[in-house]
Amino acid sequence: MRIVISEFISLDGVIQAPGGAEEDTDGGFRHGGWSMPYFDPEVMGGFVGRASEQTDALLQGRRTWQVMAGAWPERSGDPFADWMNSVQKYVVSDTLTESDVTWKPTTIIRGADLVQAIGELRDQPGRDISVMGSATLVRSLLAADLVDELNLMIEPIVLGGGKRMFPDDGEARGFELVETATASTGVQVCRYRRARG
Repeated sequence: MRIVISEFISLDGVIQAPGGAEEDTDGGFRHGGWSMPYFDPEVMGGFVGRASEQTDALLQGRRTWQVMAGAWPERSGDPFADWMNSVQKYVVSDTLTESDVTWKPTTIIRGADLVQAIGELRDQPGRDISVMGSATLVRSLLAADLVDELNLMIEPIVLGGGKRMFPDDGEARGFELVETATASTGVQVCRYRRARG
């Protein structure tokens, strides 16, 4: 299986709270929902739809999982919502308990077990394990060189601060651009594969 990161990202690298005002206000972030005006259903929606067709599981940090667990179970009747509710989910958390896991199927991975658990998942047969949002988790995966692909929807806005996805550890990690498209809203949709060797 492959670890694939998919993010709405600003020109200055921010991925915090793209979907709504109350999604994540950590650090006084006040631009929640910044991504919504740039969403192009044809180009971006098609890109997200194709990615979901290749996904066997979702991997999320605690906050992202809780936001999605609070939103998706209420939705049904369209193929994407049904898929979100039925796909296998993994949540990385040291605070959630089994009784907190009401959005099923979900498996908890403890932080100390992350690298080993993800390594074991990557060794299994299957398609993609998709990560959306989850800035802290994404930084950890990139730092451990466990990311196979980045799907970035680079949006024409500068946010001036907020959570970013890339580790600040001085390490260089090469990626190869394998697909690109431009949305009618000016978003650059780019797929990068990890360059090995």
